[in-house]
Amino acid sequence: MQFKPYARSLAVALSLAVLAGCSSTGGSQEGSMDGTRSGNGSGVSSSGVSDGRTSGSGYGGTASGTSSTSGQQADGRIPQQRTIYFAFDSDRIRSEFEPVLAANARYLRENGNVRVVLQGHTDERGTREYNMALSERRARSVEQFLSVQGISPSQVEVVGYGEERPAARGQNDQAYAQNRRVVFDY
Repeated sequence: MQFKPYARSLAVALSLAVLAGCSSTGGSQEGSMDGTRSGNGSGVSSSGVSDGRTSGSGYGGTASGTSSTSGQQADGRIPQQRTIYFAFDSDRIRSEFEPVLAANARYLRENGNVRVVLQGHTDERGTREYNMALSERRARSVEQFLSVQGISPSQVEVVGYGEERPAARGQNDQAYAQNRRVVFDY
């Protein structure tokens, strides 16, 4: 039957179209939650007020050898940016983090023997059960994005931690925003 080759070609074409659409340069290399970069890279504005960035966490900043457009290390090392953030009560991937996901997908494609654990997290609002489910849904959203990019399911493991491992302590919008995340753990 001729349908299978046609379906396969269609799937390849759709994958390439998605990949081409994800090659924007939006967002920031530091993985800031608002898609902007601060001039000093410290996460503190010129007024001395923290803007909620997680620089210094080992996931942000730039390093020599880093491509300026994708967050991918030029020499094939693990991408510098490995954290993406989510809106409140949402598992939808924000467009400013698509370049981060694309860089990590590229690394995984080029290194077929590498495995990654996608660690989903939430802020402390909501019940424990709801937060566990939401954190897993967030990680599954990233897993689905990687699958569309051609990453083998055998390379990816999903874990939902809920509110159990906060990146920032506190009961304010800034802390909550830093805790709503998925981390690539290579």
